[in-house]
Amino acid sequence: MMSKQFYLALTIILVINSANLGVSCFAIGFSFAKTQRLYPSKIKHRGIRASAAGIIDEAESNDTKTQYLRGGDIPVIAAKRWPSLDSLDSQLMKIALPCILNFAIAPLVGAVDLFWVNRMGTPLAVAGQAAANQVFNSAFFLASFLPQVTATEVAKVAATGNEEALQDTISQALFVGGLFAFVGTPLLLSNAQKILSVVLSEGAPAMAFAKPYLFIRSFSLFFQMMSVVGFSAFRGILNTVTPVKISIFANMINVILDPIFIFSLAMGVPGAALATVIAEVASAITYLTLLRKKKMIRFEKIFSVPSWKKLAPLLKGGAALQVRNLALNLVFLSVTRVTQGIDETGVAAAAHALAIQTFQVGGIVLLALSTVAATVIPSEIVEKVDKKTGRITGGLHAARAVKNRLMSWGLVLGSLLGIFQLLVLPALHKATPMLEVREAARLPSMLASCYQIFNGMVFIGEGVMIGCGNFIQLSLSTLLSTAGFLCALRTLPKTFGLAGVWWSFGVFNLLRLLGVSVHQLRTGPLALRNIAESDSIKEKEAGQVVEDDTGQYEM
Repeated sequence: MMSKQFYLALTIILVINSANLGVSCFAIGFSFAKTQRLYPSKIKHRGIRASAAGIIDEAESNDTKTQYLRGGDIPVIAAKRWPSLDSLDSQLMKIALPCILNFAIAPLVGAVDLFWVNRMGTPLAVAGQAAANQVFNSAFFLASFLPQVTATEVAKVAATGNEEALQDTISQALFVGGLFAFVGTPLLLSNAQKILSVVLSEGAPAMAFAKPYLFIRSFSLFFQMMSVVGFSAFRGILNTVTPVKISIFANMINVILDPIFIFSLAMGVPGAALATVIAEVASAITYLTLLRKKKMIRFEKIFSVPSWKKLAPLLKGGAALQVRNLALNLVFLSVTRVTQGIDETGVAAAAHALAIQTFQVGGIVLLALSTVAATVIPSEIVEKVDKKTGRITGGLHAARAVKNRLMSWGLVLGSLLGIFQLLVLPALHKATPMLEVREAARLPSMLASCYQIFNGMVFIGEGVMIGCGNFIQLSLSTLLSTAGFLCALRTLPKTFGLAGVWWSFGVFNLLRLLGVSVHQLRTGPLALRNIAESDSIKEKEAGQVVEDDTGQYEM
């Protein structure tokens, strides 16, 4: 029988998330209403009828004056907010699906690792691997700005068709990634126990499993940096299929080697680390080979020190994102330390690892949409003329319409994924044969599922902030959210145990959602008032003193 405390917590979850859903719908409806107040003036100014058919008819007869969304077949003023499976949705899906596959592969392989380590029947083994993984991922996360900035810079250069500049850009990113690895790897190798003490208390039983895992895993840092730059380079030239193929190839190696190393060769947890290292080596070699084959890199450029002038765009953009990455690192390291300290048996830490896997079932889709937002929005902001049709595409109004569609997708998919995760919880919990771990993971996994309702809007909204180039505001929002999270983490786990850690995650993401709302409604370039201000400036510039045919001037 389940306890009254469990049912009470479940009731609270449902009430809070129902409120979140209502608030989200109200925010979207409120924003839509404001959009409708803005666009009628545009329609009236252009002499366009208010019906959808009228809008499209007028747009067809006056293409040079009407702004279109990407693809050039939907006028901005006729764009729908909610998913409608039109050409805009089709284009977004084409960009998103390969990204989703890429995001999905790593967590799925992580779930396979967790499955085999769980089969060892030792909670401390799972806890040790989880702690070491978190430390390694945090070290790697310090350079996570590199793929974001690299993809943007590659896209800019690739559009010019300058092969030499493209090689320079990718080679510089590989140089920075290699430099980071050559500094980070020795630090991880020589200070494994000291670094692990950040998340494991002194004398923690799980340290015996965590230390050898981290030592072996550290050798993959260089190859992982090469792979992530390679992935970003292909994404920059809008080739999102090749990275998927490489990820499947490399991770299948990991899947095959895991049971061989862990059980057949009796290596235990270190065997899982070795399998991962071999997979990362295969991935890096494949990326570098293909980049060289496509003449996107030259090895002599990789090993030459680039000038500050060439490195400046990469490093300045990265520095702006690094504050945010540090804050996110602090969040996950704090969580790992608290979960490891809840009990000394490793059950809470193992249950937390299981709850994380539950979150990643849907989180990968939402994170992929965040990447789509960060890629599509900057492209859509730029107003351009299609050479074939002469139609005007892009601009702030078009970017706002695309942003609205993406945010709606975030809410819809987040809700559906949350429901899906709740339905598959029994199957996910069978990843471990330990009943005490399953029971401890039940409520945190339910919380992880319910949070997806607003996580979609959080991730996509932050992707929009990256796409708009508002890195400082994103960093400030993350810092404030982290402060709120740490306050919650100091108190809630004392009362609710592991569930308290996940209640703190809820506080963290709700504060991030508040930051996204402020950006979209007040401070960001796609806020209605800022778009109106931009339109006003353009109108004033267009209405400057102009000499007409009679020699007179008019404003």
